[in-house]
Amino acid sequence: MSVKNKNITEPKTLQGFMELLPNRQILFNRIMDSIKNSYESFGFLPLDTPVLEYSSVLFAKAGEETEKQVYRFTKGDTDMALRFDLTVPLAKYVAKNYHNLAFPFRRYQIGKVYRGERPQKGRFREFYQADIDIIGDGELNILCDAEIVATIASVFKNLGFKEFKIQISNRRILGGFLRHIGLGDKVSQIGTAIDKLKKIGLDKLKQELEKLEIKANDIDNIVALLGLDNAKTTNDLVLKHLSKQANKFGDEFKQGVDELNTVINAIRDFGVSDSNVSIDLTIVRGLDYYTGTVFETFLTGHESVGSVCSGGRYDNLAGLYIDKNLPGVGISIGLTRLFDKLENDFNLANKSFINVLVVSADDCLDGMLLKVASEFRNAGVKSLSYLEQAKLKNKFKYAERLEIPFMAIIGESERANGTVSLKNLTTGEQFKEIKMTEAINIIKNNC
Repeated sequence: MSVKNKNITEPKTLQGFMELLPNRQILFNRIMDSIKNSYESFGFLPLDTPVLEYSSVLFAKAGEETEKQVYRFTKGDTDMALRFDLTVPLAKYVAKNYHNLAFPFRRYQIGKVYRGERPQKGRFREFYQADIDIIGDGELNILCDAEIVATIASVFKNLGFKEFKIQISNRRILGGFLRHIGLGDKVSQIGTAIDKLKKIGLDKLKQELEKLEIKANDIDNIVALLGLDNAKTTNDLVLKHLSKQANKFGDEFKQGVDELNTVINAIRDFGVSDSNVSIDLTIVRGLDYYTGTVFETFLTGHESVGSVCSGGRYDNLAGLYIDKNLPGVGISIGLTRLFDKLENDFNLANKSFINVLVVSADDCLDGMLLKVASEFRNAGVKSLSYLEQAKLKNKFKYAERLEIPFMAIIGESERANGTVSLKNLTTGEQFKEIKMTEAINIIKNNC
């Protein structure tokens, strides 16, 4: 008879904070490792920064809306907050370590960030971001923007996606155009409205622009520039069209067109197919610190998920922390949102972290059981020893629950002959009393 303990606290997790069962965590870690490997293959160096920062550091560049979402508190006399992205801590890090870094400084960071926004599917209060940035000292070649795009393409190809679209633009094009037609004082507001286009549609965008007291003729010109009144076209045709107008709308517009042209051609030199890259002048990115190239990435057929990777070029990363001009370019992958999509489609979803479960057929937990498991591990086979006394059928259930593909069984005969019996739990195939070298080869060839 059980007695109810009135002191038991309900085990519940805060809303918007993700916890996974081991099989899902394994998948999440594999996705994260794949992204990390892609980053490292392009020469990005790992970086980790504290989850907690001084509030004065985090809020140096944060806007009012961001500050509303930050988890901020005091401990003693210290006013601190949880980081809301990985870019501001990077700026602090570069400023603090400026004299110890080699520029261009290339870093990647994969870590948790915190925002007190309303949780919903694909959006959490605690979530992972996976960032890369290239930071220059005084200047940074525009070819780095193309390399960032090549890295993004590598990430999604290595994750098994063939159909994705990296949409690319340059903010100087829109900014230069708006200043040329006398709307320079409304560049930020117009950019914010255009950034919402995919959610609100063209008609509502025009209404938003009307609210900003923009003349109908200017609205038509903006729509024409963005290509919203034309059928889809190729990158080359867009560049050709923009190049014809380059001298018409001023130096800033021309610089943006020249940069976009250089980046698109360099992306091709990096081996990225045009099928995965498209010029889209409606990509302006809402954050004010982007100054040139901007990009967003969408999974073809799953655009409703939203952009799974975005970023761009900025003129001065750490100007609020150090008297140095440090231009950069970078992107951030919303790893938690991406995981929501990949969980069902990723080709490693049903593979266990463990290759083989080593068990005793007769509950004799002797040294051979441990030695066999160690021999598997020494050969690069991930093994788990079952060290509890239980019926063999319960050991099979344990392996099935953990989705372990193989079981190595040791009984009286195996101990006497120095062999193991191996069973493929996926196919049901059995290998009676085989040598360890053969068992290792079988597992390696099937895992």
